[in-house]
Amino acid sequence: MELLKPNIILGSQSPRRRELMAGLDIPFSCVTIDADESYPAELKAGDIPMYISRAKARTYMSELQDNDLLITSDTIVWLNGEMLGKPQDEVEAKAMLARLSGQTHEVYTAVCFADKNGELETWVDCTKVTFRDLIEREIDYYLANYRPLDKAGAYGVQEWIGYVGVTRMEGSYFNVMGFPISRVYETLRQLKALN
Repeated sequence: MELLKPNIILGSQSPRRRELMAGLDIPFSCVTIDADESYPAELKAGDIPMYISRAKARTYMSELQDNDLLITSDTIVWLNGEMLGKPQDEVEAKAMLARLSGQTHEVYTAVCFADKNGELETWVDCTKVTFRDLIEREIDYYLANYRPLDKAGAYGVQEWIGYVGVTRMEGSYFNVMGFPISRVYETLRQLKALN
C-alpha cells in the first residue's frame, strides 16, 4: 500500500525518540500510547521489542484516520541471555550498571509502521556495546546526576556514562539511544511517506 503524504504520528513519550524524529525535518505529531508491555516468556533478544512495538501499534490503531502513518518503537538491553528493561528504582539501576561493567551487551530496538488497516512493516536493529570496567563511585555519580530510570539497561549512551564508559560500539549509535533514525528515514522513503 502506498500512502500519499501521510500524517506521520510518533507513538512515543520518549524525549530522545521525539528529538531524533524532529531531526529529520519532516512534519509529525506525537501521541502517548498506554499499551500492555508484557510479552510471552519464551521470547528472546530482538523478538521482545518486536512484540512490544507491535502491541503498541495495535493499541492505537483504531484511533488512526485514513491518511495516518503510526510509528511505534521499543528498546531493550540484552546481556548474557537476559533482558534488562527500565529499572524500577536506583537500587535496580545500580545493579544493572554493575552487571554491564566490563561486558559487551546488545541493544535491540524494534520499530513498527502501521496504518488504520494494520501493520505495514516492522524490523529490529541491533547494536553491540562494550563498557570498560566501571568503579562504584562512577556508577553512583551517574545515578545521582542523571537519574536514568526511564532508560533500558539504566543508561543513556548520550549521557556522561556513555562518554566515560563505552569503549566500543558495533552498529548504530542512534539505535542505542532508542531510535535507529537513518533506518526509520529509509523505511519512510520506501513507504512513499516523504513525497
